[in-house]
This record gives sequence, C-alpha cells and structure tokens, in this order.
Amino acid sequence: MKILAAFDKFKDSMTAATACEAASMGIRDALGADAEITQAPLTDGGEGFCSILTNAANGFIESHTVCGPLGADLEAPLGWVQSDALPDAVRHILKLEQGKVAIIEMAAAAGLEQVPAERRHPKDCTTYGVGELIRIAVAEGADAILLGIGGSATSDLGLGLLQALGLQFIDSTGHTIERLLPANWAQVTTIAGSIEVPTPPIFIACDVDNPLIGPRGAAAVYGPQKGLLVDELAAFEAESTHMADKLCQHFNQPESVREIPGSGAAGGIGFGLNVACAGQYVAGFDLVTAWLDLKRKIAAADLILTGEGKIDRSSLNGKGPIALARAADASSKPCILLAGCVEAAAAEQLHQNFPKAAAYTITPEGCPLEQALANGSENLKLKTSHVLRQTLPR
Repeated sequence: MKILAAFDKFKDSMTAATACEAASMGIRDALGADAEITQAPLTDGGEGFCSILTNAANGFIESHTVCGPLGADLEAPLGWVQSDALPDAVRHILKLEQGKVAIIEMAAAAGLEQVPAERRHPKDCTTYGVGELIRIAVAEGADAILLGIGGSATSDLGLGLLQALGLQFIDSTGHTIERLLPANWAQVTTIAGSIEVPTPPIFIACDVDNPLIGPRGAAAVYGPQKGLLVDELAAFEAESTHMADKLCQHFNQPESVREIPGSGAAGGIGFGLNVACAGQYVAGFDLVTAWLDLKRKIAAADLILTGEGKIDRSSLNGKGPIALARAADASSKPCILLAGCVEAAAAEQLHQNFPKAAAYTITPEGCPLEQALANGSENLKLKTSHVLRQTLPR
C-alpha cells in the first residue's frame, strides 16, 4: 500500500518533518512491509518554510546574524536553490527560467515564538531583521527572493524591514530615528531616502486575503494574537493608517494599495514591500503544492495522511492539511487527518465536505496540555497505528 505522509508542524510540539516521521513509524507498526511511504513535510509560510523548501529542491542553507523582533541579535537561515531544480510550475509562478532563488522565513527573524509571552506586543516588535536578510540575499546575487510570512510577531507595516534597506524616518528635530518601532511612530514627521539596494523580484507567499486596515485588517484580526489589547486597537489602527499613508505618499503610490488582498497579513509586511519594492503576492499553498510536487504524490498514493496541531472551524478556510484533504478528495483518494486537538464541529464539517476524509485527535483524553505537547511524537505514532489497524482491511 502506498501512503503519503504530509504533515504540517504541531505548534510547540513537533516540526513538520518530525510529525511525518512519527506518523511513518505508526504506519510501519500497523502495516509492516506492506507500506510504501512517501514523506512530504508541509509549510504554511511560517516555521520550517526555509528548510522544507530548500531541502526539497536540494539547495543549501546559510545562517546569518540579524536583528530579532525585540532588537537582540539572533541567527536566522537563508536558503538558496537553483531554478533548474524547481518544477516547471514553480518557475512559472516565480517567472524565473534560470538563476538562483533566495528563501527567507519571516518567522526566523521576526517570529512570535521568539518573543516571550510576557513581552508580546506589536508596538515593541520590528521586521528589521527580515530586511537584513533581504539585503544579504541581494548582495549574494539572488535572482528572485521568496518570503514566507507566517508566524510573525510584528505589525509594523514592514517599515522596520524598509529601514534596513535604507529608508529613513526623521523626527521633528531633523534627526533620524535609529530603530523604528510602532511605539515611536508618533515621532516620525518625515520619511526620507530610498531603497539603497536594487532588489530582484520579491514574492510573498501568503494564503490570507485580509486588507491592511479595517475590521478585517492587520490590527483587528491578528493584533490580539500578538499582544494588542482591545482598548488599544482604535489608537493602533489610527497610527497604522497614518504611517501607511505617509509611506504611500513617499513612494507616490495610491492609498488604495492598503486594500490589496493580503496587505493585512503578517502585520502588513507585504504592504510595505508592495509599496516600496513592488513585492508580489503568490498563493502560498499553491506554491508549496507545486514546489513539493504534491499533485503527483497524491495521484501515486492509495491513502493520504496529514494533520497539524489543531483542527477547528478556522482550519476549514483551506490552508495546509485541509487544502491537502481537498486535493485528495479531488483525486478520489481517502485522507486521514490527525491533530493534537480536533473540534467535533470541524470534524463533522470536514467529512461533509470531503466524504473520504476523517479526522482524529491524537491526544489521550484527559492529558494535560504540557504533557500532550511533550509527548506529541509518541502520541502521533500510536494514534496513526491505531487508526490504520481499525480502518484498513486486513
């Protein structure tokens, strides 16, 4: 039996690669030599984006010291792949027939997991380190840059990134603000300078369609996840609007770019790149599907196993494992989803949408969260084995 194990990360418990291996162990335990397993770790643009895509294309990864979200230095990866190692569909998306692609993971330089829970607040976090990685990629001859923007700690419109690329923010005394943060936006009277490095095409992998401002915007939807309090929202939204307008004016762009779908993702980093560097959005899961050749792998499989940390109603929007379940359904292939937690309503809706799909919780009933996270790999292995023994014909 041919089985595709294609898991996303289990947040705070397992990387995507670890989850694929744990599930594979469960498959072997249940089916033994009858199982022919293909592993395909997934990524939603957050943690693991650089390593998964780089390794899939037989590229290599460098490590660079850059500014982290709170200003302290950290080590972040920069992946490199040759375009001729990519599937035709990916080269078409990136409009690149030859050359090398730099892969940058925003979560590695400005990620929420790098900020202690008690210090999480978007006013205090910067995308400066992401700009430093872009600058390094340009200096090392990137013909295109692919940026995954999941898992961000920031909501700075990408202004920190643009400062790293040469943009200047001037206060009322005529001095340049050394490190721009939303906390000191009120000091900015003028935006000056330009992008100092000639950036190649920058592609922003994004699966959400939120605008920058408004009830579906960056602050309203994602701000609370990053520490923004409800009573701070109106003021932060007003400050964001003001700075966005100043940036548009500086680059002679219409304010309507705030409404481009995806502008509100990752605290507006795509908005800043779009305005200043002509950054282009690409559908993240479509890109990953093409990059990992998932359609061929699904077609070759008899059964698809996938999952992530939690499956709830919000998961049904189509990212990651749910999108894979949809692709499996389109190929009339059965799909088993395994997650640390599966909400009953989501499982029911999933099965209604995709009759050949079923979702299971891997965490033993009554298990404390801390223990469930620590034992995620073993729980996934055991549940995979149990489900396959119960559902597959012997």
